[in-house]
Amino acid sequence: MGEIRNFRSGNQDEPPPHGPMPRRLAAIIVGDIASYSRIMQADEEGTHVRVKRIERDIIQPTIIEHHGSLVKTTGDGFIAIFDSPVEAVRCSIVIQQNLIGRNASLPKHSRLEYRIGVNLGDVIVEPDDVYGDGVNIATRIEGIAEPGQVYISGAIYEQIKHKVVCGYESLGDRKVKNITDPVRIYRVLPDADAVGRTRSRRESVLLFLLITALLVIAGYVLWYVLTQPGRMGEQAATPTASPAASPIPQPSPREAATQTPQPSPSLASAPPSPSPSPSPSATPPREPEMIGIRGGSFAMGSNDDPTERPVHQVTIKPFSIAKYPVTVQEWNECAAAKACGFTATGKDDSPVGNVSWTDAQQYAAWLAQATKKPYRLPSEAEWEYAARGGTQTKYWWGDKLQPGMAGCKDCGDLAAEQPAKVGSFRPNPFGLYDMGGGIDQWVEDCWHRTYQGAPSDGSAWSSADCSSHVLRSGSWKNDSRYVRPSNRDGYDTNVRYPTHGFRVALSP
Repeated sequence: MGEIRNFRSGNQDEPPPHGPMPRRLAAIIVGDIASYSRIMQADEEGTHVRVKRIERDIIQPTIIEHHGSLVKTTGDGFIAIFDSPVEAVRCSIVIQQNLIGRNASLPKHSRLEYRIGVNLGDVIVEPDDVYGDGVNIATRIEGIAEPGQVYISGAIYEQIKHKVVCGYESLGDRKVKNITDPVRIYRVLPDADAVGRTRSRRESVLLFLLITALLVIAGYVLWYVLTQPGRMGEQAATPTASPAASPIPQPSPREAATQTPQPSPSLASAPPSPSPSPSPSATPPREPEMIGIRGGSFAMGSNDDPTERPVHQVTIKPFSIAKYPVTVQEWNECAAAKACGFTATGKDDSPVGNVSWTDAQQYAAWLAQATKKPYRLPSEAEWEYAARGGTQTKYWWGDKLQPGMAGCKDCGDLAAEQPAKVGSFRPNPFGLYDMGGGIDQWVEDCWHRTYQGAPSDGSAWSSADCSSHVLRSGSWKNDSRYVRPSNRDGYDTNVRYPTHGFRVALSP
C-alpha cells in the first residue's frame, strides 16, 4: 500500500481544531492488494470494477457485521477500526475466506489477493481518517504478510489467543521501518487444526533426525563388534567352531524342518507390521432423527424483502428432514472417519458451526454412503415448507414475536457467545426444532437474488455459475427478522463462517 500519509480531509487552509485530538485504543486492520500495479496495467478498467465490487460485496459488509468502521479505501486497499481485537481478527479471516471463494475460478495471475495486517494500539481519530503508530505498525505488518494471509501483532495475539478458534504461527520479532522497537508477529491459521499440522511436520522432521542418528550409532557399534579380534569375527572365521560356541544356536535338521524360518538380521531390526485396525467408518454412524413430511402446496416467499419476491405457488413431494440441525457429535463422527475436513469444537449437543456449503455436502455424502440411504441437503423450497409447519403467518407461531420460540439476538433470551443446544426451544407444528434462529442452515440451491424464474416443483434451483448458495433460518447472532420462515440469504460456497450449519433431508 506504500507509506501512510496522515492528513485531514477538507480545506487544508482551515485552522486546526482547538483542543487535543481525540485518542483511543483500537484494533486497526490495514489491507491491500498484492501485485496491484501489474494487474491494473493488464486491465485497468476491469480491475477497478472488480476492486469496487469486492469492497461493496465483501469488505464493507464484513466490517459492519463485525462491529467495525471502514475508515477509508486507498485505491488498492482499505483501513478499518474496531473496538474489539477479537472482531477485528474474525473480520480479517472472513474477508480472506470470502476472497478464496471469489478467486477460485480465476487464473492465478489475475486473482485479487489481499494482504492483511492487524494491530492494537493508541491512535488519533478524526472524522475521515485515523493515524498514529497504531496505524503505522498495522501497515508494516500488512507489508510483511503474504498474499491471502492475515498477520497480527503480539498485542493483538495476547488479546485473542484463547478467544478465536484458529491457529497461530509465531514469526518472531521483526524490525519494521520507522518503528523503534521490534514487533512480534504471528500468522493466523484460520483452521484451528492447521497449527497442529504445522507442529506435526516439525515433530516429524525431529523424529526423522533422531532415528537417523540412532541408526548411525547402531551401525557403528555393530561394525566395532564385528571387527574386534577374539570376538564374533574370529568365531565366524574359525571353521571348526563348535555349535555350542556359536552365538546363535543351530537347530537340528528335524527342528529346522519344523521351525518357521526366521528373518535375516537386517530385517529383524524392523518392527513387525501392525495388523490393520478397523476403519472408523466401519462403525455405523449415528443417524439423525428424521421427521416425515407429507407433500403439499404452499405460497413460498413474502413481500417483506425484495429477495423473497415474487410470492409463488410451489408443490412439494413427500420427503423427510432431520428433527434437529447436525450436532457437533454427529459431525465429529464424520471427521473421525476422515470424510469431513475438520474436527468441530463445542458441546456434543450443540449445532455444528463454521461449516461451508462444501463441508455440508461432504457430510451428507458420507452419511449416505455409510448408511446406504439417500441423505442430502434439503432444497430451499423443502426447507421453507417444513419451517412453516403448515402456516402462512410471519413466524410459524403467529405474526408477533414471542419469547421462548427461537434463539436470536432479540428473541427474549440473553445474548450468548454461542448457540443453545439443539432442541432448546419449542418445535413447530411439524415437530421440527430450530427452524428459525440457533444456527444458519445451508440448503442445496444456488443463490439467486429473487425468485424470478424459480422452479415450482420444490426441486433445488441450480445454475452453471454457482459460486454462492442459499442459507436459511438465521442464527443466534441475528435479530428476529432473520428467523422468519421466508427469510433467505446467500454466502460463498467454499467459505466457512462461525454461524453457518445445516440439517439433512432424505428422499423417500
